[in-house]
Amino acid sequence: MARLSDPLRIGDVTLSNRLYRAPVLECAGNGDDAVDRLIDHLEPAAAAGAGLVCQGATIVRGEGGCAAPGMTRVDDPGFVARLARLTDRLHDHGTTVAIQLEHGGLRSMETWHAGYRDDHPDLQQLAVSRPPRLLRALDRLGFLHYDPHVLTTAEVYDLAEDFGRAAGHAVDAGYDIVHLAGANMGIVHQFLSPFYNRRDDEFGDGVRFLELLHDAVRDHAGAVPLMTKVPAETAAPPVIRRHLTHADAVDVCRRLDDVGYDALVPVSGSVVWDMSIVRGRFPERAWRDDRFREGYAAAFGGRLRAGLVALANRVEARWYDFEPAWNADLCRAVRDTVSVPVLCEGGIRERPRIDRLLGDACDAVGMARPFYAEPELPARLLADAEASAVCASCNNCAVPQVTGAPGVCRTPAVLDKVGRLRKTGAYDRE
Repeated sequence: MARLSDPLRIGDVTLSNRLYRAPVLECAGNGDDAVDRLIDHLEPAAAAGAGLVCQGATIVRGEGGCAAPGMTRVDDPGFVARLARLTDRLHDHGTTVAIQLEHGGLRSMETWHAGYRDDHPDLQQLAVSRPPRLLRALDRLGFLHYDPHVLTTAEVYDLAEDFGRAAGHAVDAGYDIVHLAGANMGIVHQFLSPFYNRRDDEFGDGVRFLELLHDAVRDHAGAVPLMTKVPAETAAPPVIRRHLTHADAVDVCRRLDDVGYDALVPVSGSVVWDMSIVRGRFPERAWRDDRFREGYAAAFGGRLRAGLVALANRVEARWYDFEPAWNADLCRAVRDTVSVPVLCEGGIRERPRIDRLLGDACDAVGMARPFYAEPELPARLLADAEASAVCASCNNCAVPQVTGAPGVCRTPAVLDKVGRLRKTGAYDRE
């Protein structure tokens, strides 16, 4: 059985251990302080001993495609070159650094963020196909806004080139691994999903787009290890018949192994952006926080609509209740099928569960939201075989991000636990 402290090889890169900080929003943007903000977010995990630190989703084009406010864009080689200061700092701690590349497609802010849409009235969403009927109905009801531009075949090739160029700039800046955002309803997911993809060209098979991305990354970034998330839409509402099943996701992973991907991250969720990917409690405190009320209204088009979104959030919290290690079964099935490392994340909080997962369901284990509360979490998990993250999966960290607020823990009981642990030296490393 693999141990958490064992090294893991991904492509030509060796991780010092099998615990990683999964991609999560840093909201650092592209301003003069962007690199410093990224260092503030990512360096504590590296200093605490994480074998891999993944920078959260970064956008490969200079306009559109952001799924949330404050996402960093990596289309400009001049800006990406500045990120060498970040990778140098993380490498000083002996960690491996990955960058996750993304484009939101139909999930971009130009779809759901009313204020952003008002500021960018001519900005269209990139679409794999015409939006599905369900989403068009939400458009007619005024909850979403679609003005889609369906990509031509030539434009799909251009988009893949943008991913490849961004990967090349990132490798030049010192990133060790390129991680594609292949799930959570971004453009890559939309190519894979039969809910979104009704194309009649070569990209009607969504894996073909992943093949093209692989080739573009190789052309621009050489043999850098390449990994991607792979979605199973097993939480899709029953009324949606066209979706990626558990078996579909396993087959996609098998094909990507054959293509030459160096690691895979299978995850399950719905066909739309909802709490199936951030399962946990309803974030009551965040929705009632007066500091964010105006921001919610600006994002969703008024206080009434913000209230309706909050109500939907409450219903989803009941529907998608927290389930420990909810992707473990999917990861196990993929690991039995492919020859490359399988990484597991989603609802993993305790070191004993991590030890059971390693060598069985996966080859490495990642966490995302817990790092908002404990940036130095790896120090505890690597040192204590009984340690557990203090994250309460309450999602009070996530909802305010729609206003542009940073991703930080805002739950007093959790922060009190962190303070007590810090006083005892729990995050100190020898």
